[in-house]
Amino acid sequence: QVRLVESGGGLVQAGGSLRLSCAASGRTFSGYAMGWFRQAPGKEREFVAAIRTGGITYYAESVKGRFTISRDNAKKTGYLQMNSLKPDDTAVYYCAGGVYYSDSIYKEQMYRYWGQGTQVTVSS
Repeated sequence: QVRLVESGGGLVQAGGSLRLSCAASGRTFSGYAMGWFRQAPGKEREFVAAIRTGGITYYAESVKGRFTISRDNAKKTGYLQMNSLKPDDTAVYYCAGGVYYSDSIYKEQMYRYWGQGTQVTVSS
């Protein structure tokens, strides 16, 4: 089992930055791909970014150039650096972990482990 706990959410003005963290406990996390998803009020949860064990990264078009995903396997922690935040980025952000399968990294179904989420609110 892997337990994931997000932190770092909060309220920020448009144009500001936040860094989310995802701390893993339990079985080693280094063998899993890690992803970030978000869910805005009244909308379905959507893919934000992911990173494979070897460091290959993937981003949703809406966050490319603004968000950066990274991981520190020694600390069993993943990060999502969010810059130039917009009100449309307001959502609950979830980190997730799972075994990588080709073409599935954008899909929730690939991820077995999920955190409880952290709220990010961007004011205009």
